[in-house]
Amino acid sequence: MSRSSSRTSLAVVGAATALAVLTACGGGGDDTSAAGSDGKPVSITFWGWTKGSKEVVDAFNASHKNIKVVYEEIPSGNAGGYAKISNAVKAGNAPDLVSIEYPQLPEYVSQGALQDIGQYFTEDIRKKLLPQAVELTTLGGKNWAVPFDASPQSFYYRKDLFKKYGVEVPKTWDEFREAAEKVKKADKKARIGTFFPDDPTTFQAMAWQAGAQWYKPEGDTWKVNTTDAATGKVADYWQGLLDDDLIRANASFSPEWTNSLKNGGTVGYLGAAWGAGVLKGTLPEQSGKWAVAPMPSWDGKPASGMLGGSTFAVTKTSKKAKAAVEFATWMSTTEDGIKARIESGTSSAFPAAASLRPVAKKAFDADFYGGEDIYQVFEEAATSIGPNWSWGPTTGTTNTTMKDQFGRVASGGTTVKDAVKAGHDATVAELKKRGLKVEDAG
Repeated sequence: MSRSSSRTSLAVVGAATALAVLTACGGGGDDTSAAGSDGKPVSITFWGWTKGSKEVVDAFNASHKNIKVVYEEIPSGNAGGYAKISNAVKAGNAPDLVSIEYPQLPEYVSQGALQDIGQYFTEDIRKKLLPQAVELTTLGGKNWAVPFDASPQSFYYRKDLFKKYGVEVPKTWDEFREAAEKVKKADKKARIGTFFPDDPTTFQAMAWQAGAQWYKPEGDTWKVNTTDAATGKVADYWQGLLDDDLIRANASFSPEWTNSLKNGGTVGYLGAAWGAGVLKGTLPEQSGKWAVAPMPSWDGKPASGMLGGSTFAVTKTSKKAKAAVEFATWMSTTEDGIKARIESGTSSAFPAAASLRPVAKKAFDADFYGGEDIYQVFEEAATSIGPNWSWGPTTGTTNTTMKDQFGRVASGGTTVKDAVKAGHDATVAELKKRGLKVEDAG
């Protein structure tokens, strides 16, 4: 990440500091030893969904005698994982450690679902990680999670079909539309990419890339604005692609989406760094046919938002915070942890620990991408992440509303712009409901 990315992180920290709600919530960990008093290993539970997680747990359990990790794979966050975590916290039967993406972390902190891990997330650990990533998980002056990866955007495309159809890799969004038209003209059943009605985070990343700033902390007030020029430009652009039938509208990672990739009906994917592993694991029979390029931008200059990105957080009810943080730290800051995940063949994680990116690059079998140095593409994308985006404490409400409305966009029941406005209104209402000061700039 770049200095601009650092300023993004600082904005998040500033927002959290400005709101006392983020400093007053969350339980405190105990000093349970990572080794049981009876000589038996401490057993901790871990819920996650990121690719390679099972392999990482297996590698940790095989190499550690003092801690045993019991892993449960849950649906990805927006596909039900976050609801499962929230319900478990409310019921008092949450696991010790959970995967939470950066955008959702402030909300879990504000709800008191997590505990401050500062006494275990020590300076010698933090210095191994990008300061920007540490800042994203430092809210109200407290440490709430161990950062794992960063997730700059990239464009994945079928280089064989682009060549066959005479399509140049687009560098701008205008060129992306032209490329979409060429793909459809060359094969009336093929499309260049997909609008994901179930995944507002992809749209948010593109708004971020365009320079939008939905949440802005000013003193003790949240300024909320999704009707700015940047967001409107992105919304109108994607509405135009949908209206002209130049892209598909399938749920992310659904059978419909997967099948369209398999049969050449979809020849591109606007994703994140972790998407390289998704494609490789989903389409092994297409090895050598895919390539990775920078995201198209509005002016042709490098620009990226962040799409997801994972952290590991300890739930408020866990009595085994020390062991949980030891495991999380091993996953994020050791060569063995990174290698175990990447060598699973399904993960292309871009580590927050910059020194481990060469390890990730070496462990990732790039044959699927014709031997291309995809980590160099990710590195360059990370340096172009926009500096002004902040996440607020009601991301769940925003995303749930937008997801519901996006589901109506494909059928013509509403527009992208109106769906975003509905998310805006729900966000403002939820902030007020929680007793926070709001300036509605929309």
